[in-house]
Order: sequence, then C-alpha cells, then structure tokens
Amino acid sequence: MTDSILFTATTEPEGVQVDAQSDQTLLNSLEQGGSNWPSSCRNGTCRTCIGQLLSGDVRYEVEWPGISSEEQAQGYVLPCIAFPCSNVVLSPGY
Repeated sequence: MTDSILFTATTEPEGVQVDAQSDQTLLNSLEQGGSNWPSSCRNGTCRTCIGQLLSGDVRYEVEWPGISSEEQAQGYVLPCIAFPCSNVVLSPGY
C-alpha cells in the first residue's frame, strides 16, 4: 500500500483551490474544499460532473471511464472517478 500524496486542484474560472489527495476522487476533494462542482451518479455514467482538465494528470481505477477516447484526448475528465496524479486545473462542463 502506498501513501497518499497531496496535490492541489483548482477550478476555473472561479479560482477555487482545494487539497486533492491522490487516493481520493477529485469530486470528493472538490466538495470537501467547498467547491459546488456539479455531480449526480458518482460512478462515471451520468456525466454530470464532466470537466476539462486544463493542466495536470489524472488516473482512473476503472477500465472504461465513461468518456470517449476523443474526449480524453481533448482533456475531458470525470472528477467523480478520476484521481489526481499531479496538481490539476479544471474547468466545469463540456
């Protein structure tokens, strides 16, 4: 078991900045930090929480994260099932 690493998640354009643990989903980190990020299903299927990763890297623990490879190439992520691998900057919506 590896130790959790602390990163920072920032939302644009609001500029909300929160702590983001590497072993916790971005959505959980955003909510714990006071962000009002949209969400619903929390399992990567409804896409309510979709956002664009403006900088940084994330990983998924599921094989199919509910977004297409084209969307992934454009930087879209699902914070409800994405885990930070670095400091990240996210913009909400599609």
